[in-house]
Amino acid sequence: MNLMPSRRKALQSIGCGFGMLAASALAQREARAAKPANPLAAKLPPFAARAKRVIFVFMQGGPSQVDTFDYKAKLRQLDGEMQTFDDARVLAKTKEIKQHRVFESPWKFKRYGECGQYVSELFPHIAEHVDDLCFLKGMHTDGVAHGPATLFLHTGSINLVRPSVGSWVLYGLGTENDNLPGFVTLQPSMGNGGPRNYNNAFLPAIYQGTAVGRAGTPATSAQIRNLRNELVTQQDQLKQFQALREFNAAQLADRPGDQELEAVINSYELAWRMQKSVPDILDLAGEPEHIQRMYGIGNQATEDFGRQCLMARRLCEAGVRYVQVNYSDNGNNPRWDQHSNLEKHADHALATDQPVAGLLADLKQRGLLEDTLVWWGGEFGRTPYAQANGTGRDHNPYGFTMFLAGGGVKSGFSYGETDEFGHHAITGKVHMHDWHATLLHLMGIDHEELTFMHDGRPFRLTDVHGEIVREILA
Repeated sequence: MNLMPSRRKALQSIGCGFGMLAASALAQREARAAKPANPLAAKLPPFAARAKRVIFVFMQGGPSQVDTFDYKAKLRQLDGEMQTFDDARVLAKTKEIKQHRVFESPWKFKRYGECGQYVSELFPHIAEHVDDLCFLKGMHTDGVAHGPATLFLHTGSINLVRPSVGSWVLYGLGTENDNLPGFVTLQPSMGNGGPRNYNNAFLPAIYQGTAVGRAGTPATSAQIRNLRNELVTQQDQLKQFQALREFNAAQLADRPGDQELEAVINSYELAWRMQKSVPDILDLAGEPEHIQRMYGIGNQATEDFGRQCLMARRLCEAGVRYVQVNYSDNGNNPRWDQHSNLEKHADHALATDQPVAGLLADLKQRGLLEDTLVWWGGEFGRTPYAQANGTGRDHNPYGFTMFLAGGGVKSGFSYGETDEFGHHAITGKVHMHDWHATLLHLMGIDHEELTFMHDGRPFRLTDVHGEIVREILA
């Protein structure tokens, strides 16, 4: 039996196929020529979220837990005595376990609030908010130097280029305001990882963080530059933009699936929309005087960081998904890094205490704290002994404190504990991977499901690690 079709039937069939192919190609070209879909559009979280947005207040350099929120009476009792402390940083240098001088805190502690949380006299303003805070006192992390530990804090990796926490959140949830970036970092440092701390890595470029200002410059200059062109009328700018949009659409039609091109086009679209939104949001002049005073604006010591914290509130209120506020220097000498002259901690506390307290109070009075997760902390803590028997403390990734507020965490609560010296986390231990998993959970995201295929395998923020710290969930 002859199964081959006749020549006439074959041509008829193929002709229909050619027609279908032509129609399909035409439809695809028209679809590609249309305005690209906005990859930053808000997405529903996979499950009920406790928080809609994050404000991360980054204390670069490692504030000392035993001088801030982790009171240890043992340090006062044994101050000046030589004790043996196992310390991988010292072991790496000397290959031996050494004795170090116990170093009590220069600052007094007392209990605050109904929860009775100990706070040192460094933070009198934050102390007034302890009943709204959730302390993680069993934190521990990877990396004993600032660069690796800072990268690990932001990306979950020490030596590989990975997307930052903010980029993962933006990738998973998008933004609530199409006219603003979804991930903003205020005055980031160029040291200890620099842009890698807010980069998108292998995620599409549209998910990278938008830096506003830079460390070492006044917060008054923290603006997104070149948003407006005063030399061309708005009508002419609109014509230029429409022409550019047509050119972009034509390029995209010729290069389907080009993620970098799509990201560039979307960035142009976003930049056009930002012209009307961003300048007003970053302009604090319209804020009532009493609100500015709440943040410490107008006071020389708190002016700069107060402005950053107020900007963070305005950005979150406008729909930005992830905002990072950086207290850092623009180099490789982080502010809280007191290997000698521990008294310098007082200057950093003075600069940040009232602004952070103002942020907490302002979010609460506006009803924003309920669904905004505030996260305060550094890349690690510091040792309970004097480094080289001097006047400062060395790095300590084995046990340190961070605190949280709002966004579905318990209030007036302390979880975890370090040993009697405040050196190693011993109970309620929370690794940085665990915290990342918990942060995503609070945002309604399963950290094991938020993945991206790269180099032939799925990647995620927590790699193959991370356990949700359910004990702190409200």
